Amino acid sequence: MGRLERFADLLEKWNPRINLVSRNSLGDLWTRHIVDSVQVFHCAAPVGHWVDLGSGGGFPGLVVAILAHEAAPGLRVTLIESDQRKSTFLRTAARETGVTCEVLTQRIEAVAPQGADILSARALADLDTLLEFSARHLKPDGVALFPKGVTWEKECAAARERWNFQAQPITSKTDPDAVILKIEGVSRA
Repeated sequence: MGRLERFADLLEKWNPRINLVSRNSLGDLWTRHIVDSVQVFHCAAPVGHWVDLGSGGGFPGLVVAILAHEAAPGLRVTLIESDQRKSTFLRTAARETGVTCEVLTQRIEAVAPQGADILSARALADLDTLLEFSARHLKPDGVALFPKGVTWEKECAAARERWNFQAQPITSKTDPDAVILKIEGVSRA
């Protein structure tokens, strides 16, 4: 809990300069961002290599690294963030909270394939685009975890035009209209 509190303090300190989360959601930082990310961590067995795409302010990637520090110390965590300022924040927050993770400051499309056992992305892109990233960075037997809002069923239907995949919707604990899509078996249609 101390590491998460330190992370929250850092985010509040850095947010006015970098806009890591919207000002409107900063007052609800714990529920809207941190607890929301904690639930993503618990949707898959945290083993092997976890890659978070478009990590931004550290959701869920840095929260995953913080939780893994004690709950899954063998988990390797990689955060991919193209914005240099946000990457600097992520490296600072990892150092200040005492957790280990790799931060890659590159575009997702330009990073070498990661071979992730678990892939996550929050508020990054539509499902079709996320599946394109999954095809590049996820192991064939890997699991993707994508928090999605009320339109998740429409996104799944649209993505099925180009992709084959199994999707298990897990109801969000922080928003009854949202889900975490647990996706496996991604291949082109």
